[in-house]
Amino acid sequence: MADKEIKGFTHERIETNNFLMIVLITLVVAVGGLVEIVPLFFQKSTTQAVEGLKPYTALQIAGRDIYVREGCYNCHSQMIRPFHAETLRYGPYSVAGEFVYDRPFQWGSKRTGPDLARVGGRYNDEWHRIHLNNPRDLVPESNMPAYPWLEKAPVGGADLPKRMAVLRTLGAPYTDEEIAGSIESVKGKTEMDALVAYLQVLGTAVK
Repeated sequence: MADKEIKGFTHERIETNNFLMIVLITLVVAVGGLVEIVPLFFQKSTTQAVEGLKPYTALQIAGRDIYVREGCYNCHSQMIRPFHAETLRYGPYSVAGEFVYDRPFQWGSKRTGPDLARVGGRYNDEWHRIHLNNPRDLVPESNMPAYPWLEKAPVGGADLPKRMAVLRTLGAPYTDEEIAGSIESVKGKTEMDALVAYLQVLGTAVK
């Protein structure tokens, strides 16, 4: 009887003391999070690039920035789940090693439009240009907005050397020559060129 009263008192005390409840919940979440997350930093499958994966070129980095700027991730995910229906439609399921050079990665669950994890090489460059200029020219029922201004806007590459230098500190194996030549490599390119270059590389490291 005494034990029950002690347990009842302890349980009641926790439930009725907001501060104590918050402290205990925080402690449980912190411990659980550490147990789940910390091991991932030491698993090769999550920290090492898959065979054949290369960091984005300067033009592809610029395209990725445009992709993020225009909010493409709001309607398109880049994460194929390990389910038969998913792999049948999109291709091999996504693995962490494909995204070690993505800062930040574009995983997600929102799919107003199809997943783009394996879109690279599925269509030619001209298809992408037409589709971005006016999606309904290729897919009449599409509700995707048009991006005609990308064809005329030049790529702003002034900050590319700095961006690539930062990415190198985070693990991307860029050489000094690649960083130094990044501005020159995007000279004369439009934002459409950059975005298409980014789309065309998505998922191509996994055969």
